[in-house]
Amino acid sequence: MPARADVPAPVAQETRARTEGPAATGDDGSGGLIIFLNGTSSSGKSSIARELLAVLEEPYFHLPVDAFHAMRTRREADPAALPGILRRTWRGYHRAVAGMAAAGNNVVVDHVLSEDWRLPDCLGLFPPGDVVLVGVRCSLEELERRERARGDRPAGLAARQYGRVHAHGQYDIECDTTTTDAAECARRIGDFLPHRPRPTAFERLRATLRPGLPSPDA
Repeated sequence: MPARADVPAPVAQETRARTEGPAATGDDGSGGLIIFLNGTSSSGKSSIARELLAVLEEPYFHLPVDAFHAMRTRREADPAALPGILRRTWRGYHRAVAGMAAAGNNVVVDHVLSEDWRLPDCLGLFPPGDVVLVGVRCSLEELERRERARGDRPAGLAARQYGRVHAHGQYDIECDTTTTDAAECARRIGDFLPHRPRPTAFERLRATLRPGLPSPDA
């Protein structure tokens, strides 16, 4: 049934989905896949995420944490209150990602695991069998060059994150954007998806870092 000219296409598509039967995912209780890109600021995560949306056949949502920070009021916060505000923003972001995936949506996340609590929080929220953990690496020299060129990040941010974001040590797949462009990284990730081994990196990390948690896959 073609969309009526006076009905926006997304509304028409939603109407067809309601009248023609359940969606392929979500309505039957299955969750979506989470492609979890982790790397420092300026490592190229957002560029890879955009390329993934272009090359992957199934629908995916790119949920960047920067979009959540951008939704916050522009009023300058009390410096003493800022750490709590940022932590609540990140916690809310994690739960928004979990909610989208639980509804059956495939999600691409670009993340910075630079605080010790962030990974354990995600391990407690995301079904570990449905997460593809991607290490996005880049040389410090190139990170600092990009940081200077973009001009919208505090000087030295990538260097401060550099020794922390990959400290957990386990990934399903890694890419190095020092010499590999975002489109090629996205193609490699896309080629990897049908052949994901088990246990996943999230399953291994969960067993190590959050062993007492009941499985969200159950």
